[in-house]
Amino acid sequence: MRDGAGRRTLALFTCALAALVIANLTSCGGGTTDTSTSGTTSGKPRVALVMKSLANEFFKTMQGGAEAHQRAHAGVYELIANGIKDEQDVARQIDLVEQMIAERVDAIVIAPADSKALVPVCKKAMDAGVVVVNIDNKFDRSVLADKSAQIPFVGPDNRRGARAVGEYLAQSLKAGDHVAIIEGAPNAFNGVQRKLGFEDAMNAAGMRVVSSQAANWETARANQVASAIISEQPDLKAILCANDQMALGAVAATGAAGKRDQIKVVGFDNISAVRQLMKDGRILATADQHGDKLAVFGIEYALEMLKQKNTPADRETPVDLITAGKLQ
Repeated sequence: MRDGAGRRTLALFTCALAALVIANLTSCGGGTTDTSTSGTTSGKPRVALVMKSLANEFFKTMQGGAEAHQRAHAGVYELIANGIKDEQDVARQIDLVEQMIAERVDAIVIAPADSKALVPVCKKAMDAGVVVVNIDNKFDRSVLADKSAQIPFVGPDNRRGARAVGEYLAQSLKAGDHVAIIEGAPNAFNGVQRKLGFEDAMNAAGMRVVSSQAANWETARANQVASAIISEQPDLKAILCANDQMALGAVAATGAAGKRDQIKVVGFDNISAVRQLMKDGRILATADQHGDKLAVFGIEYALEMLKQKNTPADRETPVDLITAGKLQ
C-alpha cells in the first residue's frame, strides 16, 4: 500500500465518520441518557473501553488515544478504560465485562482476547440494554449467529495488512527462500487473518514457509519460538511476526544466534519500539492499524448507536504498510 494512498484512506474515513457522529455527539451531551438505568448522575452516557493486555504497547496507545478523545469531548460522554494484564487471561476479561454490566454503563467497546469466549457475556450486556461495539479482534461469526447477537465490528482488514507487509518483505528475498511465521493466539480472529495474509504473500512470491507456530502475542514466548526455529532451520531467511511485540522477541533471537544480518524480521502494529528498530535496520516493515484512533472509531460508533437506537453494519478502518523510508 502506498503511503499517500494510506493517508488519503485514513483522512477520508475519519472525515466521513466525523460527519456522521458530530451531530450525535452534541445531542448525546444534552442529558438524554436515562440515569435510572445507566447508573450515571451526570446525564452523559458512560462508555467502557475493555482492552486486552495493557502490558502491550499497542493497547497502551489505544487507551491514550481514547482518553485524549474523551478529554476533548468531556461534556459529551464519560469513559471507563480498563484491560487485562495477560493476553491470554480470557476469564479476567469476561469478569471486566460482567463488572461493566453491573455498573450499568451505556456502551461497551471491546477488543476481545478470544473471538469466541467473549461473545456470551457481550450478548448478556446487550440483553441488559448495553450497546456493544467490537474493535481490533473480530468476533467469530458462527458464535454470534448461535447467540443471536448482532455486534458490529469496527476495525481493519488484518489479512490485507499482513499481505502488504509480506509483499514488501518478498522484494528483498528470492523464490524458494525459507521463511517462518510466528502467529498470535490461535483463538483470535485477527491472529488467524494475519497468518493468512502472510501466507498469501509468501505463496504468491514462491517462498517456502518451513515453520508456523503460535507465540500468543508475547515477546518472551516469541523469542523462544524464534530461537528454536533458527536452530532447526539453518537456511532461514525471514521471520514474519503477527504483532510487533513478537517481532521484538524474534529480533533478539536472531541477534543471539549471530544471524541478525541474515534473517529479516517483519511485524504488525507499528509500536514505538519497532519504529526505532526499523530505523536501525533490524526490522524491515510493519503495519499500522492506527491504534490511537481504533478505540476512538469504536467509541464514536457506540455514541451514534446510542442516539439512533439501531445496529449498524461493520465498518472497516485503515491499515497502512510502514517501512523505514516512511519514518524519515
